Amino acid sequence: MRSFGNLVINEWLKLSKKRSFFIPYAVLIAFIALFGYLATAFESSGGFVSTVEFVQSVMSKSGMGQFIVFLGIICTAGIVTKEYSLGTIKLLLIRSQSRNRILASKYVTAVLYTVSLFLCSAIVAFITGGIAFGFNGSSEMGWNDVFMTVLYTLVYTLVYVTITFMVGVLTKSTGATIGIGMFLVLLEGLVTMLLSKYAIVKYLIFTNADLSVYSQGGAPFKGMTLNFSLIVVAVYMVLFLGTSFVTFKKRDVA
Repeated sequence: MRSFGNLVINEWLKLSKKRSFFIPYAVLIAFIALFGYLATAFESSGGFVSTVEFVQSVMSKSGMGQFIVFLGIICTAGIVTKEYSLGTIKLLLIRSQSRNRILASKYVTAVLYTVSLFLCSAIVAFITGGIAFGFNGSSEMGWNDVFMTVLYTLVYTLVYVTITFMVGVLTKSTGATIGIGMFLVLLEGLVTMLLSKYAIVKYLIFTNADLSVYSQGGAPFKGMTLNFSLIVVAVYMVLFLGTSFVTFKKRDVA
């Protein structure tokens, strides 16, 4: 277990040495600060009344959530593919560690980086909201609602991070992986709409990835529940990761 932890630390250090490592954090901070300024400037036209509402809005899928998905895709796309393009994959695989542990450390690093983007966004949103609307404001919304929003958006993001991770293993191309990952995010609404007349739409990952649709007590399609979507998402995640590990283990890099 300790050696696996060292692998994750090594992957994190490699990631942090890249010039692009801090750019997503800087972009998120700038966008959230700008969002807070605009919310304050147009407050008279009807908007947020408390920090809780502001943080919930920022962390929702319709807020900065989908933007974080794109940042997560860009980060994840290179974590495996760069090893091939830079020619370091052979040096990586001659270590005493198994291929499964090496690939698992890369996936865990991608997940940790995504979670860190969420933590950064939540902290900046809280500080910005506190400055703009006060830290003691009250509203009908509570911190539990904010927590559930963050959890739903995090699950949604991890679904696409995992898909991107699998595509990166399959294609070994950073550009293609980023393109396919973003294309799938943009495509999900269209696919769901086109297949909405068929029963199979309930079993698509696109239909089940966004769990926030259940927060108001509704469901995307008849027969779908929160537990149903959680099971479908879990099955797809196992499928995506299984495909990644089997492909990576059998691939010849000689």
